[in-house]
Amino acid sequence: DFSFTKLVVEDVDAMARFYQEVYGLNPVGRVQERIGGEAIDEIMLSAGAEVGPGSLVLLRFVERPAVSRGEVILGFTTSDLPALLERIRAAGGTIHEEIREIPGLGLRVAFAKDPEGHLAELVQMAVPAA
Repeated sequence: DFSFTKLVVEDVDAMARFYQEVYGLNPVGRVQERIGGEAIDEIMLSAGAEVGPGSLVLLRFVERPAVSRGEVILGFTTSDLPALLERIRAAGGTIHEEIREIPGLGLRVAFAKDPEGHLAELVQMAVPAA
């Protein structure tokens, strides 16, 4: 069963703060170990109190150079897309594509980047009729 997504980042502490401030995720664990002999540092974030389906794990390979961007697109839903975009800006992220309506589906979508440039698709479902 699908359980979590690992996002490779340069600064796990800074990125954990960003995802906590913007998306309300909670830090639920930290691991400093090795994968195939390479040192890693990771912080596990979740909407709940423990790692489970939908958790986001931020991982840094301690001895590797900076990572490339665009390796994954994270998806988040919200009931207030404009407020989410403001939180992203306030926390040091950028808006990659402003809000647009998706005709026939009753939803709005935007794209944003965290401070390291990782892309997220942001969706507001069931937009109320104007």
